[in-house]
Amino acid sequence: MPHRFFHFVSSLKLTLICLCVSIVLVFLGTLAQRDLDAFYAQKKFFNTCFVWWTPHGKNWSVPVFPGGYLLGGVLLVNLLTAHAVRFKLAWKKTGIILTHAGLILLLVGGLYTSLWSRDTRMTIAQGSTVAYTESFKDFELAIIDKSNPDYDTVVAIPESLVEQQKSIENSALPFTVKPLQYFPNAQMAMRPPGAAPQLADKGMGQRIDVEPLPLTTKPEEENYPAAFVKLDTPNGPLGTWLLWAAPFGEALPPQEVTVDGKRYELQLRLKRYYKPYQIHLNHLTHEIYAGTDIPKNFASQVRLSDPGRSENRDVLIYMNHPLRYHGETFYQYQTLGTDDKYSVFEVVKNSSWWLPYLSCILVFGGLVVQFGMHLVKFMGRRMA
Repeated sequence: MPHRFFHFVSSLKLTLICLCVSIVLVFLGTLAQRDLDAFYAQKKFFNTCFVWWTPHGKNWSVPVFPGGYLLGGVLLVNLLTAHAVRFKLAWKKTGIILTHAGLILLLVGGLYTSLWSRDTRMTIAQGSTVAYTESFKDFELAIIDKSNPDYDTVVAIPESLVEQQKSIENSALPFTVKPLQYFPNAQMAMRPPGAAPQLADKGMGQRIDVEPLPLTTKPEEENYPAAFVKLDTPNGPLGTWLLWAAPFGEALPPQEVTVDGKRYELQLRLKRYYKPYQIHLNHLTHEIYAGTDIPKNFASQVRLSDPGRSENRDVLIYMNHPLRYHGETFYQYQTLGTDDKYSVFEVVKNSSWWLPYLSCILVFGGLVVQFGMHLVKFMGRRMA
């Protein structure tokens, strides 16, 4: 029985099955992007062991198809066991060994990129300086100590903890944070005259109500979460605030509280990643094709400042010409606002970016060696 199992795991038949199923998975994942944002399509079909199906109106799911992680893992095991069971180290197998090593490296690199790469964005107004990037989809509850005129002290609470509605304590805060309700997607509306207030008794929630919305996974649509957050001290409650991660361009009144003479600002916002360097946007150019609204070129003239590395230089970032710095790559992504006052960069951090190139070199070299050896042998026989 173990012999049959290892024979099947190392067989070419299993390789062909995985490749055929992978083709179907790629087709389904591509087709799904008509209705799903690329982020959700990748998460549903490729960054998972199984593709799950949820019946309409139900809160349970069942696996209906193998996902990218499972297929990649099976292919990796298949290649490794094939070498362990059938192949022996020999010069005539050099091409096959190199080719398989490239494929193994490609699978491992894909898994590493999926788990540990980071894709964020940086939005800068002309004439402004930014030292952080933001997630595209993940949010956080930020409590900012504004009492020091030289810098802010930020306590960031992940969205997952806010969603669990558990009390949160931090030594940097003189109060306890208690999320009362969390809405993954919501919009704000003015409270009708005479209507009863919701949970908030401080800030904008005293006159504005939250309207929950279903989560959206459609392209060009975003989720904007909201939460009711209560602050407590040993001397009693400070109140309850309504927080909302507003869409770009919708200004909200600051949600503030003062405790022991210190002013704190409450924000529900996209998760931020602070950097040891700064990007200042000097000038933004947005060119379109004549007579159309089709973008021809986005270009941002920025100043990169990093005192720790003695960097202070001007850089031009435009389409297909990114800035690479500190292990990150800045791509010109889009412009925002009236009169294109904001430039948006897609910032990618992927320390395994070189693995696909090395994998392709190994596969190409292995094929050249393998077919070259056969060609030399064939030519020798023909000459004989």
